[in-house]
Amino acid sequence: MHIYTIFTKCSKITFMYLITGASLIIFLLVACTGNPSPKNQSAAFQVSRPFANVFSSLGEIPLPDGFSRTSVDAASFAWWLRKLPLKSDNTVYLYNGAPKPNQQAQFAVLDVSVGDRDLQQCADAVMRLRAEYLYAQERFESINFTDNEGGVYQFDEPYSRPRFDKYLQRVFGMCGTASLSKQMKQVYLREMNVGDVFIKGGFPGHAVIVVDMAKNRMGKKIYLLAQSYMPAQDIHILNNPNDGALSPWYELNDETSIITPEYRFTSSQLKTW
Repeated sequence: MHIYTIFTKCSKITFMYLITGASLIIFLLVACTGNPSPKNQSAAFQVSRPFANVFSSLGEIPLPDGFSRTSVDAASFAWWLRKLPLKSDNTVYLYNGAPKPNQQAQFAVLDVSVGDRDLQQCADAVMRLRAEYLYAQERFESINFTDNEGGVYQFDEPYSRPRFDKYLQRVFGMCGTASLSKQMKQVYLREMNVGDVFIKGGFPGHAVIVVDMAKNRMGKKIYLLAQSYMPAQDIHILNNPNDGALSPWYELNDETSIITPEYRFTSSQLKTW
């Protein structure tokens, strides 16, 4: 199962230092960031992560003991996200076919094409997943995004896959974290649902999407996050850098800071469609 090829965009620069023995190797990563995450606290867990994935879809990612996935409607965005296929190769590749220098951020990689242009980045990956879901549901009239000046980009007739791909490329060229943040509605962290997005609008900015949720009998909730980055790269499920025992799941609590492997968000940056 493979999601149709289209293309996407975002921006920023971050530096990552990897120390091996006495040598210092500096990788320059052009990325959608600005708030670096603290040093990884679960390095041993992440280093031992195999680069061969055994789960065929996002919905097969294992749950901690005592948890079950939240109930969702069969026609919902959440249901569609859970059915997304995963690659057997756990390596994140850039649009040019090169492996991403940082291979410690991901738990799994979505089988969604990245294209051969430097386009599919942060907010673009979020918009792509949302648009792909609406297209699959034939809710064509709901496929629209706005640019930073308020201009609306509506997918209109005649409806076809080639026209849809061209439409998305235009959207990715005109819209980004700043505009998508304005288009979406803020939601309280405790009201999080699958499909919601942590988004920091700006130039640069960043966005990650909630792709699954689960809870236990005590009402404790956990969630999964996915992102793309810059340069354009495979969309991937993020590890939890602060809790190796729970990773890749994140606990939904009252903390005001949500720390991912390559970015830090605040609870007030959660938005919904």
